[in-house]
Amino acid sequence: MEIPVIDFSKLESEERSAAMALLHQACEKWGFFMIENHGIDSNLMDNVKQLVNQHYEANMKKRFYESELPMSLEKKGNITNTDWESTFFVWHRPTSNVYEIQGLSKDLCKAVDDYIDQLIKVAENLSELMCENLGLEKSYIKEAFSGSKGPCVGTKVAIYPQCPRPDLVKGLREHTDAGGIILLLQDEQVPGLEFFKDGHWLNIPPSKNNRLFVNIGDQIEILSNGMYKSIQHRVMAEKDGNRLSIATFYNPAGEAIISPATKLLYPSHLRFQDYLNLYSKIKFAEKGPRFESAKTLANGH
Repeated sequence: MEIPVIDFSKLESEERSAAMALLHQACEKWGFFMIENHGIDSNLMDNVKQLVNQHYEANMKKRFYESELPMSLEKKGNITNTDWESTFFVWHRPTSNVYEIQGLSKDLCKAVDDYIDQLIKVAENLSELMCENLGLEKSYIKEAFSGSKGPCVGTKVAIYPQCPRPDLVKGLREHTDAGGIILLLQDEQVPGLEFFKDGHWLNIPPSKNNRLFVNIGDQIEILSNGMYKSIQHRVMAEKDGNRLSIATFYNPAGEAIISPATKLLYPSHLRFQDYLNLYSKIKFAEKGPRFESAKTLANGH
């Protein structure tokens, strides 16, 4: 089972229709996909990963292995309420705190800032493409996500350290993501990420050639009235090597009110006889416009 791969370069060619159809299918049937040729500087992505790994080795590794979790792994046996991860979180929008995080080098802060500037453009492009596929105005998601200062963007930087007993603990327990669109810059060698698909856990391979892995969050499922899916996923602890995960969340602002887009709702509170009267007039027309007319009827017009 191959994960859908959206080639952004095809969106500017005669293959655009096929690429848009693949994106729609990925959002609707999978809830996750990879994107390539997304326009983010590859050297910058490599630099971010290298600097994060250096930061982990210098500032996080010793502290993690001296914490209670690794020291108690053998004593407690199977651990179900803690994750085998070493993390920090960075806010980018509406304001950034990257230069305020203790221990981050100026080089890492600058690289993260530059990467996020480019990544937000990709996230906004994705949101517009999703809107187009859903039949919404292209700015609908961005506007729905915006508070007084625009959408909220933050990054969870995680290392899933080498684990002596991966049978006893998860790297990250099963969950869906609360927010909007998640863009993951991940390890090129160490696996561990799994998504639930068609009744079983599907291994997500490490990303080669700086492909980005994208998944749908709960708020896109709500906004799309369930057409696009947020999918349960987890990270398995690994015995061989550390796994790098840099997950950026393009989310609604805290004060944003998220509801299903009215255009995507089915008609409701409509008398069946009124629907039959409408149906008799436009039985052989497209169903979509008929439902739109039914919504107008239900609203008393």
